[in-house]
Amino acid sequence: MVKPLTAQPHKTDDVPASYKEPYRPQIHFSPKEKWMNDPNGMVYYKGTYHLFYQYYPDSTVWGPMHWGHATSKDLIHWQHQPIALYPDSLGYIFSGSAVVDKNNTSGFGKSGKVPLVAIFTHHDPVGDKAGRNDYQVQSLAYSLDDGKTWIKYAGNPVLKNPGIKDFRDPKVFWFEAGKKWIMTLAVLDHIAFYSSKDLKNWSKESEFGKDLGAHGGVWECPDLFELKGNGKKVWVLLVNLNPGGPNGGSATQYFIGDFDGKTFTTSHRDTRWLDYGPDEYAGITWSNTSNRKIFLGWMSNWLYGTVVPTDRWRSAMTLPRDLALKQVGKDWFITSWPSKELNVITGKPVVLQNLKVQDHLDLATKLPAVAFPCRIDINLETAATHAVVLSNAAGEELVVGYDKQGNQYYIDRRHSGKVDFQKDFASRSVAPRISSANSMNLTLVIDISSVELFADNGLSVMTGIFFPSTPYTNVQLRAPVGIIIKKMVYTRLSSIWK
Repeated sequence: MVKPLTAQPHKTDDVPASYKEPYRPQIHFSPKEKWMNDPNGMVYYKGTYHLFYQYYPDSTVWGPMHWGHATSKDLIHWQHQPIALYPDSLGYIFSGSAVVDKNNTSGFGKSGKVPLVAIFTHHDPVGDKAGRNDYQVQSLAYSLDDGKTWIKYAGNPVLKNPGIKDFRDPKVFWFEAGKKWIMTLAVLDHIAFYSSKDLKNWSKESEFGKDLGAHGGVWECPDLFELKGNGKKVWVLLVNLNPGGPNGGSATQYFIGDFDGKTFTTSHRDTRWLDYGPDEYAGITWSNTSNRKIFLGWMSNWLYGTVVPTDRWRSAMTLPRDLALKQVGKDWFITSWPSKELNVITGKPVVLQNLKVQDHLDLATKLPAVAFPCRIDINLETAATHAVVLSNAAGEELVVGYDKQGNQYYIDRRHSGKVDFQKDFASRSVAPRISSANSMNLTLVIDISSVELFADNGLSVMTGIFFPSTPYTNVQLRAPVGIIIKKMVYTRLSSIWK
């Protein structure tokens, strides 16, 4: 067993008006300092979004995992909170989820207070090092003050390990039709489903995925939920995978199907990715958000996440994204789109129409000023090869665009700046164009060191981080055979830290 750690609560003084370090995101959540990875325990309650995350407060590389904590009223501006869960005698605090136990099924509620219950993986590093296969178990903690402080359940663990090396990341929700809680658990290379009436006593229901989807690495951080839209209602299973992503390293795949309270079945056998870019991982959705499913991922990749060239802190989260259904032909796909709350930091848009691009066009000739963070929306009447290029005086450039011949969107960061800190970082990542429409649209949300591409209303999505030696100052449009952009909208975005 692991001895209790003696780490003291970290100070929660206000963050400076804006983070000034090189590469510090201005519109994405990042920790004030030190190491962060998976988002977990995300729950919405009494008008507040709670974001918990894998956190190591003593280094900028991965170490004994805690649950860091931040809160927001609008999904965009975040307040840092005290660390929620510290490692203890059962081990590190790995990923998991949190629910609002409004009916007090757990019995944790007292004096009419509704308990928030966190379900997480305890990871015993001693057992891991000794080569055992049962060093990960599932445990509980609860809060009676709306998520401010947490009490670990004295009866932990509530789900012991049957002898499976990777047995983790419980995502729990209330299945109303069966009046029971459902736990979706990552089990080595597939998913196991468990059920409980009280969050304390769990029974195995079924398994899924041994012969479906991508299997280039360990399955992690799953999420099962119902999604409604366009007159259709389906169940969606998210499964994060490391390695084995479409462009190397870690990524998030999804399955569309049905869940009857016991078994999940999928309606397709092809592998589908929620984000094809190299830098979205461990993505899951907030619980208790009524009819919305809001997704958030870790904006990095395990191939190089521990060595990216930042100093006081490492990594950020993606923008929050709303998930929806879209039919293409006879198939249904998941779309991702920046959550509407992004509008709270949106400036006055500059609209350009019938913009002719012959070979290349510097936007500085068409706009009063170009600066980051910003959002660029492009609409074309026909699918045509084109690119948006960010560059600086050093000749470094990040290229994001569409290649008609390959029918692919791409992010090319081979010449984007600092790329030699890890052999796989200098890459050209691609995503298939799923839409069959003649017209096309691209939305780029660009921060100081990241770009998120949402193409064809979110059917094809890519996320990539970058590290220029000096900040990018120029935006150029390129089209080797010449195109006319029907409409382009440039919008400046304000820092969330001011």
